[in-house]
Amino acid sequence: MSQTFNNTQPIYLQILQRLCRQVVRGEIKAGDKLPSVREMAILSGVNPNTVQRVYAELERLEIAEARRGLGSFITEDENRLRRLRKQLKNEQVESFIADMAETGFSPEEILEGVREKLLDNKSGRGV
Repeated sequence: MSQTFNNTQPIYLQILQRLCRQVVRGEIKAGDKLPSVREMAILSGVNPNTVQRVYAELERLEIAEARRGLGSFITEDENRLRRLRKQLKNEQVESFIADMAETGFSPEEILEGVREKLLDNKSGRGV
């Protein structure tokens, strides 16, 4: 079940971002045990050193914690998980706005487009 990666950023960062999105979506919950480094390396099709770097970064960001002899677990700190959710939302919004502005859309046009799309989605007409 090897995963595909793009060449625009380091693989460890792509795995880190994927795990963070899974936490935000609730696919991985507070207190859940992460696969062992070896298991995750096999699942992802990467070197175990890459996964070790991902887990170290998750710990540094206080999203996961290592428990001696037990493995790595997603933090149970709900405040930290809320901050992660807000951070990912802000990153997505900033990226979207930057892309739209680079394409030549004004802030007003961006807001108008978002409003229209949200209304379309609410009425069942959009994706």
